[in-house]
Amino acid sequence: MFAIETEKLTKYYGKSRGIVDLDLRVEEGDFFGFIGPNGAGKSTTIRTLLGLIKSSGGSGKIFGKDITLQKKEVLTDVGYLPSEAVFYTGMRVKDIIKLSADLRKKDCSKFAKEICERLRLDVNKKVEELSFGNRKKVAIVCALQHNPRLCILDEPTGGLDPLMQKEFFSILEERNKQGATIFLSSHILSEVQHNCTKAAIIREGQIIACNTVDELSRTNAKRIHIEGNIDLSHLSKTKDMHSDDKGISFLYGGDINELIKILSRNKIRDLSISDPDLEEIFMHYYIEGGEE
Repeated sequence: MFAIETEKLTKYYGKSRGIVDLDLRVEEGDFFGFIGPNGAGKSTTIRTLLGLIKSSGGSGKIFGKDITLQKKEVLTDVGYLPSEAVFYTGMRVKDIIKLSADLRKKDCSKFAKEICERLRLDVNKKVEELSFGNRKKVAIVCALQHNPRLCILDEPTGGLDPLMQKEFFSILEERNKQGATIFLSSHILSEVQHNCTKAAIIREGQIIACNTVDELSRTNAKRIHIEGNIDLSHLSKTKDMHSDDKGISFLYGGDINELIKILSRNKIRDLSISDPDLEEIFMHYYIEGGEE
């Protein structure tokens, strides 16, 4: 079964584009990354899936349930972490967490306590006393404490220090191993590369690539670094070229024999050829539109 399935899901804000003809399928049990910079349509996709905003066209299902006609049932299965969480002022952390559980008519105290301890969250503080990072921790507890089948996380690590980020992803990995589907929206590509098994890249409201993280990372492009006096004016299929006192670095997607032939005419002090990381692959897909 698909945890998330959309067909031509579309959202316009007046004449402004949100998402257009979005076809997305996330299998149950996936740890799925949703990649794109701010404004690409990540949050619009999530809010439309959750019924927080109404779609302009197309359809969507969560665990086979229609996101419009069965909204209440859909939300029962989901834990949602927004990019920015807002809470009632004057309330203590423990009261906010209990309120979130009570709204679901569940006793989540055991798991909530465990997450608070792991994230080092002081539950006796009032909301207005919390830093941005600690407010994010409260939102994490509220999103995960009821053991949802699907965790939808929108830019979840903003405000968390590296130690808490590591603990947060440990919690998600444990939940995923227990069968939960994780849908992680992020513009931090290292988060996706290190934690997700599958990912989709969204550009201007449309999916431009969707596959396993390993497959997305495979490309004909190589990262080339050269030291020496060289002339690359006749070299085609280069991207992201920049130079400094240490030499010239660029992505190369052409015939490696052509590269070697051109380099042989120059005086090279050092040469390295390596696979690009996911961030470079993302730029390859995002700026150039990717490979056919």
